[in-house]
Amino acid sequence: MELFGYFLDALSPFNLVLALGGVVLGTIIGALPGLSATMAVAVLVPFTFTMNPAAGLIALGAIYTGAIYGGAFAAILVNTPGTPSSIATTFDGYPMARRGDGGLAITLATIASVVGGLVGTLSLLLLAPPLAKVALVFGPSEYFWLAIFGLTLISALSVGNTLKGLIGACLGLLMSMVGVAVVGGDVRYTLGSQAFLGGIDYVAALIGLYCVPVIIDLVATKDPHLKITGGADGIRFGEAADICWRQKFNVARSSVIGTVIGILPGAGGSIAGLVSYSEARRSSPRAAYFGKGEPDGVIATEAANNATVGGGFIPTLVLGIPGTPPDAIILGALLVQGIKIGPTLFASEGHIVYTFIYGLLIATILMLPAGLLIGRYAYKSVIAFPKSLLVPTVAFLTVIGSFAVHSNVQDTQLMLGIGIIAWFINRYGFSPSPIVLGLVLGSIAEQGFVQSYLIGNATGNLFGMFFGRPISIAIVLAALITLLYPFWADYRARKRGAAALTEVATH
Repeated sequence: MELFGYFLDALSPFNLVLALGGVVLGTIIGALPGLSATMAVAVLVPFTFTMNPAAGLIALGAIYTGAIYGGAFAAILVNTPGTPSSIATTFDGYPMARRGDGGLAITLATIASVVGGLVGTLSLLLLAPPLAKVALVFGPSEYFWLAIFGLTLISALSVGNTLKGLIGACLGLLMSMVGVAVVGGDVRYTLGSQAFLGGIDYVAALIGLYCVPVIIDLVATKDPHLKITGGADGIRFGEAADICWRQKFNVARSSVIGTVIGILPGAGGSIAGLVSYSEARRSSPRAAYFGKGEPDGVIATEAANNATVGGGFIPTLVLGIPGTPPDAIILGALLVQGIKIGPTLFASEGHIVYTFIYGLLIATILMLPAGLLIGRYAYKSVIAFPKSLLVPTVAFLTVIGSFAVHSNVQDTQLMLGIGIIAWFINRYGFSPSPIVLGLVLGSIAEQGFVQSYLIGNATGNLFGMFFGRPISIAIVLAALITLLYPFWADYRARKRGAAALTEVATH
């Protein structure tokens, strides 16, 4: 009965307005390249200090989940991840939009995001204390192997030219090593410039790698940006719901992957989306269509990255360990309100925590009608927008987005330089996705490796540090399966083809 009372508190008119307003505002901010979920939450925090803690948390949670979902709009319509979590959404979302299925892609992303968000939030509600212990088990070696597992996804992102994918990933790893070393403080590859001491900001690099080539191509071609289908496309909710129902296992698996990865501090939605995309492609009979506009790819990515929202709150609320930068900001807002974070939070401040969780559930449900309405007009607006206005608008947003992260003009210059290079290498078959993957995972892999090496050396158990821990072994096996599965699938396909030819010959 007490939990039901908290649910009724979350349903108060004021909290409902906060949930709906937060989702709408977060979706709009997330759809703008460079304006991340972290920025959306940070801007809103001061306004929550005058609210009661539960209402303030609901507003922050709603804008956070809305921003993660909103990144899919830019990913699908302009091939630019609105947030880093939507990197993998570009792989199939934009090809769908180019062939006239943009409305369907947005609807699939909306449904998958809502389901993933609900799974993550229900996990927070039901399993927070036991799942939080999982985060404590992860040490530096587990993070190292998790990053290596992420790098094995290059084979999934480079279908048809794995060598160029590996070269791109190496470029990304090299970029991740620019600046002061994560462990040890050595200064590397700065070319004597102070601008590179802080390293290459991956948000600025992300915008450059994805946005600038799109802008140049828009200017260089006379073709319309997206295919106009004469009214055949739209929300297509019935068709999207049917696809999601047929792919319910993909939705469920991706939601679980997103929740578990969300629990791990520092992992976040970008890794969750890439891992889920790889798993969806590996297990799909239509693996050859991934990257060419396959709906399963959009479903897997969006279900996973929204599930990380609820998953990330588990270590934040139970252990005081923020899983992502937005979680850290929300944790700070709680501390300002005088709320003590830790294992006793659910008992001592249950009315605040449970009201917030129910409010997050309600905000996730409200994301369905709000997202469909925004998506319907967003798709039509982008199609109707003349290229003469679309190009300067997208260019303006890329400049603002890269500058706003650190209010540093050098990030904008870096974004432009990387973008021009990306446009040139794209023409020779180098995809930006492996580069981004290497850049995002490089620092995680380096920090995990160096720390594991130092601990292993100090304890005289170097081999056991890397290969003697159960979770590490499980991640290594998963990485090996991901690497070897394409070869096994190719062998089976050739074997079936040979058997078919033999059967035809005997007849």
